[in-house]
Amino acid sequence: MNELFAFLVRHSKWLVFTFLVSVSCMLLFHNDPYRQHVYLTSAGRLASAAYKSANNVTSYFNLHEINDGLNRRNAELEAEIVRLNEKIGIMTEQGYTDTLAIDSGVKHFEFIVANVINNSIARPYNYLTINKGSRDGIRPELGVVDRNGVVGIVSNVGPSSARVISLLNPHFRLSCKIKRSEYFGSLVWDGDRPDEALLEELPRHTVFNVGDTIVTSGYSAVFPAGLPVGVVLDDNTDRNQNFFTLRVRLLTDFTTLSNVQVVVNNEADEIKALSAGEENDSKKNPFGN
Repeated sequence: MNELFAFLVRHSKWLVFTFLVSVSCMLLFHNDPYRQHVYLTSAGRLASAAYKSANNVTSYFNLHEINDGLNRRNAELEAEIVRLNEKIGIMTEQGYTDTLAIDSGVKHFEFIVANVINNSIARPYNYLTINKGSRDGIRPELGVVDRNGVVGIVSNVGPSSARVISLLNPHFRLSCKIKRSEYFGSLVWDGDRPDEALLEELPRHTVFNVGDTIVTSGYSAVFPAGLPVGVVLDDNTDRNQNFFTLRVRLLTDFTTLSNVQVVVNNEADEIKALSAGEENDSKKNPFGN
């Protein structure tokens, strides 16, 4: 009690000052409509600014959740584009034969959203790591893409993470073709720049223009056909050779890679089984000796 009394005595001047200011404000605004309006307007502005600041802080902390939602939606749209492209291909074939039935439930590919937690771009052989693993349905030999183009292919899988061979790795070769044509070759990184690669083994009669889009050929069980990869920069070799090479600017920006989608082909096992059967048949002796 003595301490409280001593505190009041010690700060009595400020307490009296605060009391007098409060009484003065009450008398000032009580019978004056104009000053009341000014007070309420100023108080409203201060409250609005406080609410806006609080909303900005809340929105900032919600950005991660919003980004995850956008990535999931992007994966759904990617799958829808693949299904539509397959339906277009079926309908195109139907134009040549009336006996072909349209499969209205084409769902060969699915996409799993993942975040990149480690990435290299300056090494001779580059890899990246994603935060999804076997518990999420990830397994080796699944393709990885982002919103711009092809990223790589899954090599090793753990329960909650996976290692991906980057497109910036000479061990990874991707079957690609020039869009709106059937000329295809193998895309491989030459170790020069993280935004460029080479499209090799193109026939010398290939027709192309600088700026043409390079897409996946679909000649594998990993990536669907038509996924964007890059654009043609120039002709890299002599056209007098049987095959020549195009330099390609990659659409994926590996220096800012953060969110990716893992491509799951629901018919991959069937395709691999058929391919293995063809290889076994080719090893058989046709004369039975």
